[in-house]
Amino acid sequence: MSKRRPELLIDDILESCSKILAYTDGLTYEDFCKDNKTIDAVIRNFEIIGEATGRLPEVFKDQHAEIDWHKIRGFRNRIVHDYFGIDYSIVW
Repeated sequence: MSKRRPELLIDDILESCSKILAYTDGLTYEDFCKDNKTIDAVIRNFEIIGEATGRLPEVFKDQHAEIDWHKIRGFRNRIVHDYFGIDYSIVW
C-alpha cells in the first residue's frame, strides 16, 4: 500500500482529471482519435487515476462508498493490459 496520505492521492486523481479535461478541451471525438499525443496523454492520466485509486486505503474507500472505486480501478486495468485493442470511444 502507498505511504502517501489519502489526501495526496485524491490530489493526484483531481490533477489527472484536470489534465484530461485540458487535453481534450475543444476536441471532437474524431479529432481525438487522430491525435496520438493526446490519446497517449489521456490514457496515461487514466492510468494514474486508477493507480491512485488502488492505493487508497480500504477504510477511506468505505467512507466514500458513493464512488465506484472498483470500476475506476477496473478501467485502469483494462487500458493498461489491452495494449493494442483500446476502444477510444470508451476512453472518450
